[in-house]
Amino acid sequence: MENINAADLYKQRPPAFGHGLLKYFAMDPKSICLNHGAFGSSPYAALKHTYDLALKGESNPYKFVQNDYKPYISDIRGKLAKLVNAQRDEIVLNNNTSTGINTVLRNFAWEKGDIIIRFNTTFITVYKAIDNLGDISPLPTISEIELSFPTTNQQIIDLFRKHLKSLPKHPNQKRVAVIDSIVANPGVLMPWQELVKICKEEGVWSVIDAAHSIGQEQNINLTKAAPDFWVSDCHKWLYAKRGVAMLYIPERNRPIIKTSFPTSHLYKPVAERSVEDFVDQWIWNGTPDWSPILSIGAALDFRKWIGGEAKISEYCHNLALEGGRRMAEIFGTRVIDPNGELTVNMVNVELPFPDTIPFSPQINASFMTKMFDERNAQSAPYYHNGRWWVRCCAQVYNELEDFEKLAKHWIEVCDEVKREEDSRKVKL
Repeated sequence: MENINAADLYKQRPPAFGHGLLKYFAMDPKSICLNHGAFGSSPYAALKHTYDLALKGESNPYKFVQNDYKPYISDIRGKLAKLVNAQRDEIVLNNNTSTGINTVLRNFAWEKGDIIIRFNTTFITVYKAIDNLGDISPLPTISEIELSFPTTNQQIIDLFRKHLKSLPKHPNQKRVAVIDSIVANPGVLMPWQELVKICKEEGVWSVIDAAHSIGQEQNINLTKAAPDFWVSDCHKWLYAKRGVAMLYIPERNRPIIKTSFPTSHLYKPVAERSVEDFVDQWIWNGTPDWSPILSIGAALDFRKWIGGEAKISEYCHNLALEGGRRMAEIFGTRVIDPNGELTVNMVNVELPFPDTIPFSPQINASFMTKMFDERNAQSAPYYHNGRWWVRCCAQVYNELEDFEKLAKHWIEVCDEVKREEDSRKVKL
């Protein structure tokens, strides 16, 4: 597969979803991978396309870097815009969602009395970026909303509205809410479109961390939802080479974003720049590796060949629901979202591990070592709301058997870690 020819491949009938698709990805076939959403994985066809373009660039670096790359970038931005129902010039590209969120937040002209709203479930790098902004003069206030899963969409909506209404308000104040479209841990879908509406009602800026959305969440319509900013990784679920993300900056909010990070040599002051100037500064802000960006078009071609967005989503969603139920049955526990209201292609199952043992870096490291290194099995354990859970991502190359095997590994691992913890306590 390393020497795959995409043109020839796409003339063939695509394989059925399941383990037969594994050979089309550069993954260890002996590994049980139910953690695709963490860092993603690219099919050989996308990687080959990217490497071919990289070799083209190396054959005449100056020409490629100065000029030839531009049509590729423009085409990819157009394809992504179509996928999320936005305008091409509202889409720019950067390394990852954390970079995109940082870029947005650090372009706001913060003043004393401004407020940044986040959740206890905000992704850790974004959470820490907000901490950092709260430490920098003029010290905007940080306001946090506590989410405890299991919960429902309506409870989240009601809690969010109540929280915003409770915040102090004064003229010219900036209040900015950072909202996950899909939380990383627990891996649950948020009612982010409804939360954006509430932001508009309350005069709050909405910054959507959509790291897990594109390629997982279906029927995204940014023009209709109208968040103020929206950032999504293309390598997590869309099959692009890591790392690359799309940042949605609607025309109405372009003046807020004065610069990319780092600032490009193509930077121009807001009053002097054209739309083209604005877009260009995101393409060239230091000598780039365009490989991940250039893989997006080929990743989309592969997705189309195997069945398209709707078919991929249907398979992964149904498998996540079925796999989660089966794991809970094997564990004798429960899923975090029994009605499936908050589940897209990630399912969260309570681990058979005592809730009397709280989170610690040592316990987490032990879980990782025993699963990743000793059993070659991948999923994401985490501690939330006084319980231990595991997040499993369903992908087109997975089958129910993977969930069953993983569950049996987790039973072994939980028992081993519990015995080790009991032994440690006896020694104390």
